Amino acid sequence: MKKIILLLSLSLALIAETLTLSGSVISDNQKMITSRFMGFVTNVNVSEGEYVKKGDLLYSIDSREIDSAKRQAESALQMYENQYTNVRLNLDRHKRLFEKDMVAKYKVEELELAAKNLENMTNIAKARLTEVKNQYRYLNIKAPNDGVVIAKNIKVGEMAMPGMPAIILSDLTNLKIEAEIAEGNLTLIKHGKKVTVNIPSLGITQIGKISAIIPSSNPMTHTFKIKVSFNNKNNSVYPGMYATIQID
Repeated sequence: MKKIILLLSLSLALIAETLTLSGSVISDNQKMITSRFMGFVTNVNVSEGEYVKKGDLLYSIDSREIDSAKRQAESALQMYENQYTNVRLNLDRHKRLFEKDMVAKYKVEELELAAKNLENMTNIAKARLTEVKNQYRYLNIKAPNDGVVIAKNIKVGEMAMPGMPAIILSDLTNLKIEAEIAEGNLTLIKHGKKVTVNIPSLGITQIGKISAIIPSSNPMTHTFKIKVSFNNKNNSVYPGMYATIQID
């Protein structure tokens, strides 16, 4: 009887030394995709839950606003180029006349100054046109990395607004488990400590490592967030799955 009681006591002591936390699988590289310019959505090439590769086209917006800016830039460039050409012809003529003492020097100097100013304005207009043309590439929004589309907040015909999340992309190659730990148990953990990770729905049990301890206590529950990295070799693991963390 004494041996049984002793074994039970040892078992309870071992159980008490293991802290189990409930958590969820998260992606540590989740991106909110937005457009740089405002415009109507012309097509959406992805659906929620779809896997995409880096560089895949997610959606496109119309080019009317940039088309208008391009026409204005082209018109301004044409105007300055024409004015510069006319002033250069006039300058060359006045130089020939000046050599024959038929015009005053200040007339030549005025034309030289005008030509220089128009040359500068022409170069500025060229740079503006190049800048506008470069904006066309931002009308086609592409995936910045491989991942799964976990949210799609746009439809064809809707207005895409700069800064408003249109698509949320989750990277499945950088998954972690996030959980909360009571502040009274913070002494049990440290950065880099090995823990046991479980994903019950897939029958996965492996060793993970505490990769982050978020030093911001929840004032309502007095808990801290922790993140645990693990070797994700299973393509069936997705963000949002239930997981547990066992800490010795």
